[in-house]
Amino acid sequence: MHTRRRYHHGDLRAALLTRAEETLRERGPAALSLRELARDLGVSHAAPSRHFKDKQALLDALALAGFDRLAQAMTAALEETGESFAERLRAGARAYVDFATANAELLDLMYAIKHTPEASEQLNAASQRWTDAMAALITEGQRRGEVREGSLERVGVGVFSTLHGYASLAAGDHLPPEVRAEGLDDLVAYILRGCAPE
Repeated sequence: MHTRRRYHHGDLRAALLTRAEETLRERGPAALSLRELARDLGVSHAAPSRHFKDKQALLDALALAGFDRLAQAMTAALEETGESFAERLRAGARAYVDFATANAELLDLMYAIKHTPEASEQLNAASQRWTDAMAALITEGQRRGEVREGSLERVGVGVFSTLHGYASLAAGDHLPPEVRAEGLDDLVAYILRGCAPE
């Protein structure tokens, strides 16, 4: 293993998170070690403890940062598109799938930590922001008459589970080549049919 010494008197917490995410991407969560991160950054093995009391605190911070980035990507995508439910769904789906494929290991970690009893209020709030964006999209679609009536839970679970399932398959490189090219358009069309007013 080669040692990376890129940290020079800056924000150690940010440097630790950046290097931790690189390690997560390269070797998975089991390979994360505060001591190894310190060695990679050329700081004392005790230095990371000023920011993260243990590995779990580091994983929590990674998940929190991931949910923040996902919410930002979703917000940006929805701000740059039209007003119809179809346009907004397409933009939101693209943002989610792009995030998932670029951050597959991080997305797995985000959901694994979110569903633990120890998940912090801050993490729950961060994960809720992206969910709220999807919920608002559906609610607005219902208000406009473009989405069938029904409770948000009943309509939303189909949208989210379909989208998340597709994103997981895409991130894991489990989609056949012939599906990858137009798969997201097909998926959005499928969701739109399921959401259409009766």
